[in-house]
Amino acid sequence: MRLALFDLDNTLLGGDSDHAWGDYLCERGFLDAVAYKTRNDEFYQDYLAGKLDNAAYLNFCLEILGRTDMVVLEEWHRDFMRDCIEPILLPKAQALLDKHRAAGDKLVIITATNRFVTAPIAERLGVETLIATECEMQDGRYTGRSTDVPCFREGKVTRLNRWLEETGHSLEDSYFYSDSMNDLPLLEQVTTAVAVDPDPNLRAEAEKRGWQVISLRD
Repeated sequence: MRLALFDLDNTLLGGDSDHAWGDYLCERGFLDAVAYKTRNDEFYQDYLAGKLDNAAYLNFCLEILGRTDMVVLEEWHRDFMRDCIEPILLPKAQALLDKHRAAGDKLVIITATNRFVTAPIAERLGVETLIATECEMQDGRYTGRSTDVPCFREGKVTRLNRWLEETGHSLEDSYFYSDSMNDLPLLEQVTTAVAVDPDPNLRAEAEKRGWQVISLRD
């Protein structure tokens, strides 16, 4: 079965679910907006400088999961889906998923954003297989820490290769759709790499390599 792999944020969605989740928590007073934004901006500058401590960033983002009851988190996420995710769903993205599904392809969302945020989004999009950054759990609740290899840059390749070994799928005749230069390591692994509303660096790379460039925005 042919694989059709999809990045999530700014690819299948018209925005970034990770960033939107932080905004949601701040706007509703669940986090100190000033302190959170200051720390988040520091991480972002490290990211731009190519020196991001991804583990520290993940622990920063996931800390609130560790101090919040599951029932409350589930309520927050329902509101988040309604208020923040539904408005950035893209009809053309759903049509692309439907096209691959109709062709008999195996759909996989592979994202750096954590599973807590993204699992309900993948379900909403009708994609059963999600490879995401994992949130550690203990005794039925989140610890506030990440676990396993973060699904980011080369980590996406690592996590995908493990999934391929576990499931028996292969990358023969495979597709991967992404907006981000961070996904170059995985884009180089598939048969057909497609840049979707790409950032400037990925657009330049796609043009240099002759990769298809598409838009799913209206």
